[in-house]
Amino acid sequence: MEARDLLGKLRKKIDAIDFEILKLVNQRMEHTLRTRKLKANIADPGREQEIMAGIRRRSNALVGPDFSEHLFKVIINESKLLQQKELKLIGFQGEHGAYGEVAIRIVDQSLLPIPCLEFVDVFDEVVNGQLDFGIVPVENSLEGAVTQVNDLLVEADVQNIKIVGEVKIPIHHCLLALPGTDYREIKVVYSHPQALAQCRGFLSGNKLDSMPYYDTAGAAMMLSKEKPRAAAAIASKLCAELYNLEVLFENIEDNETNATRFLLISNKESNKAGNKCSIVFSTEHKAGALFNVLKIFSDAGLNLTRIESRPMRNDPGKYAFLLDFLGSNREQKVVETFEKVKKETAIFKFLGCYSEL
Repeated sequence: MEARDLLGKLRKKIDAIDFEILKLVNQRMEHTLRTRKLKANIADPGREQEIMAGIRRRSNALVGPDFSEHLFKVIINESKLLQQKELKLIGFQGEHGAYGEVAIRIVDQSLLPIPCLEFVDVFDEVVNGQLDFGIVPVENSLEGAVTQVNDLLVEADVQNIKIVGEVKIPIHHCLLALPGTDYREIKVVYSHPQALAQCRGFLSGNKLDSMPYYDTAGAAMMLSKEKPRAAAAIASKLCAELYNLEVLFENIEDNETNATRFLLISNKESNKAGNKCSIVFSTEHKAGALFNVLKIFSDAGLNLTRIESRPMRNDPGKYAFLLDFLGSNREQKVVETFEKVKKETAIFKFLGCYSEL
């Protein structure tokens, strides 16, 4: 191998390492911001000295203790400056580049997206104040209700979780590959099973094998990091930007009407007037109980936009209902409707009044 070719290979490796370092520093800053409210109650003046002592112990001949300490002092000082800023954190499920993050950018680009492993983590971190907001998908136009999220809404403590907004976004899948990839060499495509199913026509038409992965953005991140041969990923266009990938094909979904409705949640009720309300209720196990509740809304002239039933996991054999309707909790007829519904239900929870963002 010629020196020029060898140099090129080494530089590519260095570029990949630089990209990984930057990503890890970004993750550190995200976790630092998550500690803001927790640190208000837990003083730990020796924390910085502890970090520096550990850094010096781990230094070696290549990366000496003085350089290591200087590097981490810069990182820690930047962390302190970040914590002093009035940044609003919003959590989403998945890796950076997930469609939840795409929705966040539509809602408010000043919000700082924070990835969470599971939907329950989004809810928990909103409740304990690590996150100011969370954004979660509640239903998809093709796949229907997102059952995990609906179950979390049913079980939510309404003192700590409120819906404060909603946004509906089109879901456009892209085929992503490493820079310079010849699409004719691609044999296998990684993505979440739902995304693979939504692009079945494209995959079969191009004789591409599907390889399920836990997350669309996770598949893109893996492709960028591990660089498997003859492989591509189905994910958002945002993932191409974040993971240095090329967009080979856009809008490869079989159905162009594919869209997902996301809910914005907070641990505080919105102080803005909304035009849609969400409630959770359960009825006694007797004939006509659900009909009686729905008739109250009909008699009040309130338009229902969604009703979903979910088994109550803490009370086997019983069901809870999630119901959305057009109207504001500031309207007298809505207040009166709630009072009537409470008399017909075993459980009643008001999840929030909000508007589409």
